[in-house]
Amino acid sequence: MSVNSTVKSIQDIMRKDVGVDGNAQRISQLCWMFFLKIVDDQDEELELHKDDYQSPIPDKLRWRNWAANPEGITGEELSNFVNETLFPRLKELPTNSGPRAKVVRSVFEDAHNYMKSGQLIRQVINKINRIDFNNLVARQHFGDIYEKILSDLQSAGNAGEYYTPRAVTSFMTQMIDPKPSEVLLDPACGTGGFLSSAINHMRDHYVKRPDDEDKLQASLRAVEKKPLPHMLAVTNMLLHGIEDPSFVRHDNTLARSYFSYGHDDRVDIVLTNPPFGGKEEDGIESNFPKHLQTRETADLFLALIIRILKPGGRAAVVLPDGSLFGEGVKTRIKEELMKECNLHTIVRLPNSVFSPYASIGTNLLFFEKGEPTKNTWYWEHVVPEGQKAYSKTKPIRLEHLGDCAYWWGGTEHKGREESERAWRVGIKEIKACNYNLDIKNPHTVEEDLGDPEVLLEKLNGAEAAAASVRNDLKRILAEALLR
Repeated sequence: MSVNSTVKSIQDIMRKDVGVDGNAQRISQLCWMFFLKIVDDQDEELELHKDDYQSPIPDKLRWRNWAANPEGITGEELSNFVNETLFPRLKELPTNSGPRAKVVRSVFEDAHNYMKSGQLIRQVINKINRIDFNNLVARQHFGDIYEKILSDLQSAGNAGEYYTPRAVTSFMTQMIDPKPSEVLLDPACGTGGFLSSAINHMRDHYVKRPDDEDKLQASLRAVEKKPLPHMLAVTNMLLHGIEDPSFVRHDNTLARSYFSYGHDDRVDIVLTNPPFGGKEEDGIESNFPKHLQTRETADLFLALIIRILKPGGRAAVVLPDGSLFGEGVKTRIKEELMKECNLHTIVRLPNSVFSPYASIGTNLLFFEKGEPTKNTWYWEHVVPEGQKAYSKTKPIRLEHLGDCAYWWGGTEHKGREESERAWRVGIKEIKACNYNLDIKNPHTVEEDLGDPEVLLEKLNGAEAAAASVRNDLKRILAEALLR
């Protein structure tokens, strides 16, 4: 049976269990089980290559000793073992035995076993045992399936906020072009999409020797505050061959004082899609200077990113339209951005890119710290011809952004030219409009809606007709109540 068929059959089994309610719970259940199998397969490989290696998981709790035998414990005995032994002990795993122990404990601290039936748990386990995560082909194939599982989060209620379309992460990574020796941070990493994209990019272009791979693995940094995406991100890193994914911290980047981020916290690259549209909990904004205080999450992240970039450091950040045209604190953050950094490119995306999770306009901001902005280039991405919008069945693909990559023209932006999709705005113009970066494409011909006076007359007529209908309804209701 193929990996794809195996995963589908696992999901079908889970749908039979009364304890698993909805896509998000099913993905969470899948994740902790896959996590333990992946860790155990990795442990076997590490035991072969490292004489002094010892698994962070106690012997009785290792996958091979309770799950690998297809005729092993099942039913109530298996349910009791998972709920009363496996989970409690992994949640309290001592972390002083190394970083991998810390990773296991952090994953299980907020994990749950949603399945009620021990028989169905055994069926799922036996399916999982068919995947050998030490087999490179099988691991790569499962990695593709895992991407599909993560993309399913977009339709799993609020869980969609953790997933950025892979075309977007790949494009941003290509334009930033990270190297193995550069410290790379995603301060709100979700399921680890930017991290996996950066790992793939560096391995494809720069990893030639074992030393390069060591530098790559040592240079990654990430934080995620919510338990489900944190678990998914850690598992994602294991799938990508990261031996020690403890750099993915289960924490809130914004909960730390802005001024406490010093020289040692500076990074070369930030790749991120910070949460937007939400508000931070009370007190978080007090970690920031008075002039930057707000409860809007995306704005706080942008302010922090400006601070933690090294001189010469570069960033690619997803932000909503509201961050571009907003005033007050938003204006002050944008002013600081353009004084401290060269905001050289803004790629404007259509509303449907993040559909169905979000249907608002989003933008990709690319900037480098060290020199103030003189000019900002804009590129307007449009949905491919013959397609009204992106959707779950017709999502954005990397090739859709190929024209922008071609126009980009290298790190010094030589060769860029204005076109019907590209335009340049100087800092004087941006200052004159109070740092409003929501600058429309000047080459777009706006639709002629007709004479304003005629339109106003039509609107007034429509409002009068609506008022007449309301009055008739009120009269009919009053007469009915008097009967």
